[in-house]
Amino acid sequence: MAESIYGDNLPQMQDVMKRLEDRISEIREELKKKYGSDPVEHCLSRIKSEESMREKCRRKGLPETEESALGVLTDAIGLRIVCAFVEDVYTIRDYLAAMPDCTVVQEKDYIRHAKPNGYRSYHMILRVDDAYFAEIQLRTISMDTWAALEHHLKYKKNPAANTDLLVRELKRCADELAATDMSMQTLRNMIYRDELPE
Repeated sequence: MAESIYGDNLPQMQDVMKRLEDRISEIREELKKKYGSDPVEHCLSRIKSEESMREKCRRKGLPETEESALGVLTDAIGLRIVCAFVEDVYTIRDYLAAMPDCTVVQEKDYIRHAKPNGYRSYHMILRVDDAYFAEIQLRTISMDTWAALEHHLKYKKNPAANTDLLVRELKRCADELAATDMSMQTLRNMIYRDELPE
């Protein structure tokens, strides 16, 4: 059996992932007590499989080494946090950025600046304990649904002949879902405003 591309780092990587999961649970509890509802619908985490990491190294023209997997590439540890509302995405982002054992290495706001195909999400790369990278994706339920459906269509074995139409329709759906996200955010803001004492 080939040596692991992660060397002997897997136990530490699993520990980092568990600590991030625990911290997200604490943030959720804190916000639940503060606002009366959980801002996170669900949270998924994973350590990229050996096969996927090796394939990514090949695709990027990198040697299949521990240094490439943990020092150059930044998504060996990954978490996806799906929130109910757009503002929740940014609230969770702020909590994660303030964690004392983490440094924000990179951020990409594909919510305010969607990709041309309509993809929306907030991406963060954290460096934990000055040792391991973790990629965090934050998105709403709508964004997550669109990304999942787009993934199914993108990786279909026999792609549709009219790809231009498909691309336009996917973008249209993404824009409609983004508009719905904004409407839902407005509704929530109205509800909370009405509950505040005068």
